[in-house]
Amino acid sequence: MVVSRFAPSPTGRLHLGHAFSAIRAHDFARTRGGRFLLRIEDIDGTRSRPEHVAAITADLAWLGVSWDGPVVFQSERLALYAEALERLKAQGLVYRCFCTRAEIAAASLSAPHGPEAVYPGTCRVLPSHERAGEAHCWRLDMAKAVAAAGSLAWKDELAGTVVADPAPQGDVIVARKDAPASYHLAVTVDDAAQGVTDVVRGVDLFAATHVHRLLQALLGLPTPAYHHHPLLTDAAGNRLAKRHGAPTLEALRLAGEDGRALAEALRRGRLPIGFAAGKA
Repeated sequence: MVVSRFAPSPTGRLHLGHAFSAIRAHDFARTRGGRFLLRIEDIDGTRSRPEHVAAITADLAWLGVSWDGPVVFQSERLALYAEALERLKAQGLVYRCFCTRAEIAAASLSAPHGPEAVYPGTCRVLPSHERAGEAHCWRLDMAKAVAAAGSLAWKDELAGTVVADPAPQGDVIVARKDAPASYHLAVTVDDAAQGVTDVVRGVDLFAATHVHRLLQALLGLPTPAYHHHPLLTDAAGNRLAKRHGAPTLEALRLAGEDGRALAEALRRGRLPIGFAAGKA
């Protein structure tokens, strides 16, 4: 059976871009007689808010987007992430990192690849017992992980067969200092645990899929099919986001807009004036 999901973070209100993605994931499952799940990615304890969760469910109901089963919260699944992290530790594929964001930014600015350089691996060579009691995140030793996993690929609706190449992203974080898992680890574990067969999400997460495919291989998890869709942008070509003043669904809902009519317009590619679909 086809199983898709929508997995927003309750760190702000949903906007049209979220609606576009939720509708696509919802319709993908519904038109195939499958199940559509709602997962709230709320392990960022400093930014997640209960009022945002209430707004998310109200916005989706307003759009006519329904989900199967109870809403799943990542904050209730911490044991699963801890188990996955322990498995990576047992394979010798992760290490503690004590670097602050400022230190990483400074190292990146001085690196030959410029400010976009990946994490330079400063803590990779520290003895395992050194500074162990200090606050730290856990990073994946990318070179070791890629060597252990070997050649990997996944199927994408638009790109076809994609050979996974996570190495350019460097030693990504799998467990943060302030959270028990990173986005990469949590989403990989959750999709497998929930039996997600098809991941429908924005093309902005295409690069992350290289890392997710690697983690699936290292943890012995199944690989869903991926469907990365174009993003909605404003008239200036900016991706819809709060920082760009994207209108929230809550504001449209409270203003008396017809949510189901909006959803149908998005399905048919009729976007509100001033917005456009970006390229995949």
